[in-house]
Amino acid sequence: MIKFFLSFLVIQSFLFTLTILPSVFWSVVIPFTKSVAATSAWLIMLFDANVLSDGIMVRNASNGFAVTILPGCNGLEAVVILVSAMLAFHAPWVHKLVGILLGFLLVQVANILRIISLFYLGQWNMNLFEWAHLYIWQALIMLDALIIFLIWLRFLPCKLNQSLASS
Repeated sequence: MIKFFLSFLVIQSFLFTLTILPSVFWSVVIPFTKSVAATSAWLIMLFDANVLSDGIMVRNASNGFAVTILPGCNGLEAVVILVSAMLAFHAPWVHKLVGILLGFLLVQVANILRIISLFYLGQWNMNLFEWAHLYIWQALIMLDALIIFLIWLRFLPCKLNQSLASS
């Protein structure tokens, strides 16, 4: 357990450091954040034609309300924590890769739902928007990563699960 925890901390530190390096930040994080905004706007446009995506911003063209998706709001932090846990855990590489790919997708689906809900919540009630943004959704995205990790653990090969249960 200590080996897992220390590995988790080292991998997580490395990945978080990687995301703040200027070359990675500007060539990966910002374009990814723009794609999250564009995807969110595209999904909203299926029901509301007044929505525009402009870089990292999703805006309502009729009333001017906008949400800006900053690097802390793009879901990558939860993905880094999830990937760190999966990489640190003793499991076959195939299972790690499948878990990382599916986990990334599931965290991003939850994050896009978060952005869409906040987009409409902010147009309805700013106090509730702030509360949901700062407290509810932050916790839910991290909880999403934890649940994905726990489900991933459940689907590891039987021999590995049996050795986990006995230790």
